[in-house]
Amino acid sequence: MSRVDDYRDTLARLPVDTWPTYLTTQSGLPGPRGNIELARAVGEEADARTLDALVSTGDEYLVFCGVVGLGRLLGEGAGDDVERLLHGHARDSRWRVREAVAMALQRLGDADPARLLRLCSTWAADADPLVQRAAVAGICEPRLLRAPDTAAAALDTCARVTTSLAALPREDRRRPDVRVLRQALGYCWSVAVAADPERGLPAFLALSGSTDPDVVWIVRQNRAKARLARLL
Repeated sequence: MSRVDDYRDTLARLPVDTWPTYLTTQSGLPGPRGNIELARAVGEEADARTLDALVSTGDEYLVFCGVVGLGRLLGEGAGDDVERLLHGHARDSRWRVREAVAMALQRLGDADPARLLRLCSTWAADADPLVQRAAVAGICEPRLLRAPDTAAAALDTCARVTTSLAALPREDRRRPDVRVLRQALGYCWSVAVAADPERGLPAFLALSGSTDPDVVWIVRQNRAKARLARLL
């Protein structure tokens, strides 16, 4: 069995009220890498009430686990209230929680690709750079981009969000949320282009003529990624 399966088996045998203590001791924090496999297991095993309880603790790792599980709920047909909850966490000041949002979107994409595409299209037009970042990071996942519709949507999301970034006043570009968005675009373009080179390469190469300093940076960062360097 995989580590995720092992953790799922353990969680299934533990009383739910002991989960927070177990998750905390197995979190890998403080440390450079949180226990992502355990969070994925929680996302698959926990019911909506347990996920809400984890998120409500405010503890970074427990919130991380709870937010990851929201993707499964959406994939199972949860309503707009769960979408709004996930949208709120996309704006979290903690990078691990923001990463949990991207993971939740990817889990949604596994179960309901059409809903993921609708949600990412809406979030790409959001005024908040961190919500835009969630859309880009969520949809630019290689396993999801094997589907042509999702690959096309990933390119469109990257293009729309890059245009939005380039339209920001220069004095806003140093804001932390804008920097986080720029960082995501610095690798997500390469993922999207590699999934659909026929359409992706022309779209990406069109950026090369830009004189906008942030777009220039985005192009340079993606060109350095092996997956794109091979195509170029």
